Amino acid sequence: MGWFYGFKLHIVINDKSEILTFTIIQASDDDRTPLKQKRFLDKIFGKLFADKGYIGKDLAKMLFIYGIQLITNIKSNMKNALMTLSDKILLRKRSIIETVNDVLKNICQVEHSRHRSFGNFLSNMIARLIAYSFLPKKPQIKFQTQNTTQICLF
Repeated sequence: MGWFYGFKLHIVINDKSEILTFTIIQASDDDRTPLKQKRFLDKIFGKLFADKGYIGKDLAKMLFIYGIQLITNIKSNMKNALMTLSDKILLRKRSIIETVNDVLKNICQVEHSRHRSFGNFLSNMIARLIAYSFLPKKPQIKFQTQNTTQICLF
């Protein structure tokens, strides 16, 4: 037909797979653009675990100003970075977002390509995200730390 409307859904979840915030951008936009918007970052604080596509010094500095620590794997040509053991473990559990995306696509049926209007698309998308939030079982990260007074010997 000569035209294409594509959209990307960006969601931020916590360790219990609850949606903290989401945004919808055009498919032609860079994946890092939502992280540069203040209204997207208002509800996020602490540590943000992402894949290698989000690596950038300017982005990391900007997020640090907002109180967010961006944690990613390093690329093969990058210098090694010091990271705590708990951060390394949580970085390996980043695949939980793919599980949430799978639940959104298959159970909540977010992926739908036959919308006739933009308003219909938005109402359907928000309804599916609300339906996801009411699911009784969501994928979770079971990660617990234990503080002890024992001395570590090496």
